[in-house]
Amino acid sequence: MTDLEVRPEELQALAALFGLGDPYPEYAKWRARQSVVRPHEKLFVFSRYEDCAAVLGNPAFGHAPRGASPLRTLWRGSGRPASAAPANAGGADDDTAVVTAQDNASNMLRLNPPDHTRLRRLVSRALTPASVRALMPRIEAITNELVGDLNPSFDVIGDLALPLPVRVISELLGIPEADRPMVVTWSEQLSRSIDPSFLITPESRVTMRAARDSFHEYLGALIPKRRREPGDDLVSALVHVHDEDGALTEHEIIITCRLLLIAGHETTRSLIGGCVLALLDHPAQLAALQADPDLVERCVEEALRYDPPIQLLVRSALEDTTVGTTTVPAGARALMLVGAANRDEALGDDPEAFDFVRPARRHLSFGHGIHFCLGAPLGRAEAAIALRRLLPVLAESRMTEPPVWKPHTVMRGLEHLRLTTSS
Repeated sequence: MTDLEVRPEELQALAALFGLGDPYPEYAKWRARQSVVRPHEKLFVFSRYEDCAAVLGNPAFGHAPRGASPLRTLWRGSGRPASAAPANAGGADDDTAVVTAQDNASNMLRLNPPDHTRLRRLVSRALTPASVRALMPRIEAITNELVGDLNPSFDVIGDLALPLPVRVISELLGIPEADRPMVVTWSEQLSRSIDPSFLITPESRVTMRAARDSFHEYLGALIPKRRREPGDDLVSALVHVHDEDGALTEHEIIITCRLLLIAGHETTRSLIGGCVLALLDHPAQLAALQADPDLVERCVEEALRYDPPIQLLVRSALEDTTVGTTTVPAGARALMLVGAANRDEALGDDPEAFDFVRPARRHLSFGHGIHFCLGAPLGRAEAAIALRRLLPVLAESRMTEPPVWKPHTVMRGLEHLRLTTSS
């Protein structure tokens, strides 16, 4: 075991990664310079696949109680004026003054066993591979409808990548169709709350708090409705669990449903958009997929590796532990650059290339270990179905303007990808 030297000068380089339109060249520099960097006594940054997978799979790493984070020093280390920093410029897993302590205590993404195990077991019943297979005809029907309604000039995101997963997760949860635009607005406003909070403006913070409160009020009113008139949706099932054995509190139902609504469409939206953009940027790959559409699942997997919707993850050391030969003391944070780890040279030659024809490469885009994404089977299915149905359209399409990226750091994705099939 070795104690890694603290190198405060790396804080500025790390801060520079946030908000880059194309962070991958900088990721490559991180991997080449040093596999692990310690910019702060309580912060370790991992950029290689083996180390990131080791952290995510080790029960000695989890989520610490709310409190100060060494990531807040990124603001000072980045060269930004201290007077401009938000009062609680914390990190990606800190309380951002948007998420309450009670929310954190009910959010399975921020829980450790046994509470995490309990919540995950209850929710996973609706998202098993078998459950997703049963949903395939419905996903295909929605996709056919959306693609069939496309105009000669269209936005891949607004016309397909967003409405498809929104409709699927809303139907799973039993959200009425009339309420979905409102729910999407709240989800988009809240999705930025997982960014490092020093990147969130005071104005955005106010908007996110309002969205959180509206979401909470809406879902809180939905529970008694499902209690009176239960259906075959997930909210009704969770209410039944609450009423029958008390294994779930009403607040946990609300937070879990909010999480599923946000995660259930934001990441899939990014995945579908990323698949299409990668194919348009690599015409030979698009031609290969058009020649053999049965490769669509491999294309989706390569897109996940190549440009993951979630770019970084944070864990806390719950006890003194080691990653490789590096000692990580209890209470320190491990920041994993997922986008960098997915392009680790150790996983195979030419990791910067988008190529699904070659053998599949490992990736961490859905996480690893006990927090592996519950919605992975659903997201993969939605992206594969959307891509397969869109293939004939892409053969005749071209971009009418450069792609527009969402102003997010942790959750990377396109805001718009406008194409035209007109000559």
